[in-house]
Amino acid sequence: MRLPFTTRAPRKGMPDPHLDHAAFAARFRSQFAGPSFDTLGPELDRLTEAAWQEYHEGNKSPRTRKAGEGYHDPDYDLSVDWIEAKAAIDAAALRHQDPARPPRLLLVNGSPRSEHTCPSEMSKSYRLIEIAREAVEAEGADVEVLDLSRLTSEYGRHIHPCKACFSTAAALCHWPCSCYPNYAAGQVQDWMNEIYPMWVAAHGILVITPVHWYSVSSPIKLMMDRLVCADGGNPDPTLTHGKDAKEAKARELEGWPYPRHLAGRFFAVVAHGDVEGAEGVRRSLADWLRFMELRPAGRMAELDRYIGYWKPYATSHEALDDDEAVQEEVRNAARTLLNAVNDARAGQLADPSKGLTAPRQK
Repeated sequence: MRLPFTTRAPRKGMPDPHLDHAAFAARFRSQFAGPSFDTLGPELDRLTEAAWQEYHEGNKSPRTRKAGEGYHDPDYDLSVDWIEAKAAIDAAALRHQDPARPPRLLLVNGSPRSEHTCPSEMSKSYRLIEIAREAVEAEGADVEVLDLSRLTSEYGRHIHPCKACFSTAAALCHWPCSCYPNYAAGQVQDWMNEIYPMWVAAHGILVITPVHWYSVSSPIKLMMDRLVCADGGNPDPTLTHGKDAKEAKARELEGWPYPRHLAGRFFAVVAHGDVEGAEGVRRSLADWLRFMELRPAGRMAELDRYIGYWKPYATSHEALDDDEAVQEEVRNAARTLLNAVNDARAGQLADPSKGLTAPRQK
């Protein structure tokens, strides 16, 4: 017999991933491998036991406070980390809405390559970001650069994988994401609570990525997946009393509005490769951004090119030096993005779909 829609229980059946004490201790201690730790055995023993206790008790969010006024359940204990992340997003939204501020562009470097780690050389994507930045700063834009190469080069910088809460029920995916930090599981130092306000504050976003195996780079994909909460995510975790999947299913089936938290911002995309895949990457990025109801800035703002086509990787920077046309195309993509932002803010660029509602949200 089928259960009523609003009482469908979440499906179970996957293997339990929890570690026993010995396995947990070995994994926890493995991060302290350097000789500087050799004399700290007793201290590490105590630290390991404290970490085990938090893990064993499942203390995902050990610091909470009452949600308070404005939430569905003001008495619910919300994570302090989430409250602070929400406040940062709200402040960014006010900056975005302020007509007295200059146009704000977010430029995203999607390459993981950096001279500050194993490759020992900067990326072409970062050079293209700098070319774009100089072009639009010269025209009065306020520019913020999100350099995703810091995921590979900076200590303690992570974007943890999306846990796919949205696929259980839209209301279970909170805006901003409440899956992290998870202190019990050691899933901490997550960058996304700093990245969400960057997107919210921006009037236009330019993403520049290399092609990695016919797809975007892994840092770009991590960020994309974690931005799912911006596309229909639940801004009030007390509606679902945290991660209560059964309650979230009921909320969705009652009728979910799928709020688009980044709708109306403009985008530009540059995908560059050396052999194959640039067109597909450019198209997939643009499709993703359109689906989140960001607006294409214009024809010249979407670019796919090959730099040093079938040439040695060792000379790829020299190939970019020589390709003055692609450098100017990147400047034009950034300028087109800025022009679209300026026209829209001045009321000179209408949205042809304004006031229309899609009959199907997801």
